[in-house]
Amino acid sequence: MKTMAAAIYSLLLVLICSGLSIAADVDIKGGKDHPLLSRMPNFYIESYADKDFDSHKFIEKAGKPATPVEGHLYHIRYKLNKGAAQPGELKIRRNIQDALKKIGGKVIFDDNFNRRSTIVLQKDGKETWVDVNTGPNFYIIWIVEKEAMKQEVVANAAAMGNDINTTGHVSIYGIYFDTGKSEIKPESDAAILEITKLLKNNDALKLYVVGHTDNVGSFDNNMKLSKDRANAVVKALTGKHGIAAARLKPHGVASLAPVTSNGTEDGKAKNRRVELVKQ
Repeated sequence: MKTMAAAIYSLLLVLICSGLSIAADVDIKGGKDHPLLSRMPNFYIESYADKDFDSHKFIEKAGKPATPVEGHLYHIRYKLNKGAAQPGELKIRRNIQDALKKIGGKVIFDDNFNRRSTIVLQKDGKETWVDVNTGPNFYIIWIVEKEAMKQEVVANAAAMGNDINTTGHVSIYGIYFDTGKSEIKPESDAAILEITKLLKNNDALKLYVVGHTDNVGSFDNNMKLSKDRANAVVKALTGKHGIAAARLKPHGVASLAPVTSNGTEDGKAKNRRVELVKQ
């Protein structure tokens, strides 16, 4: 009887311990895989973050400063289930690399010593950056779906008019373009509408519409790009909103008139703008 009781006790102890292990190896509340990547077998999500807009630094080349990329950020840390066999750090990175390469991803950095990989994917008009860091029983991925921060606050017509009356010009930060392109994006409508109100409230006002860029790329290309963007704004105001073309003159100055240093991503964002200058 004692032997049977001991056996039953041992079995219960095993079941209880097994249950505790299973309970511990579950995803953190709210944690989920990114749509681009399923997880490695026998791993659970230990920590998770999903931020609409943030920045992460990605390694592009050994010995060079990491590149900050802004956009929708995911941070997922996976941990190996207790008792599961370790797959090996290289196997984890290669699996993730191969999965992304099959859908067009490009490995731009891979370092066995630092156990890091950077993969960039261009798909469906979106640029996605993936940073993989592997350890003996865990791996971490940072994913940034690159995008410019949406300007949620746009200066209204009255504020624009005050700046023009006081300083002769006003910078507009609510007009958006894709990198290297001059087509105005739909999310620019609010800013275009406020400029329209400004002009309709003051029939005598005539403006230079001036395009500005940062210093990325060649100067000649940026001169053309800035002029094309200014032209696009003028066409939107005249074609869609009925402003007389004689009241607007487009110009482009590329990176000739920065408002701050181009040495940081934030500085570049401030320098990329459309400016209204009183004629």
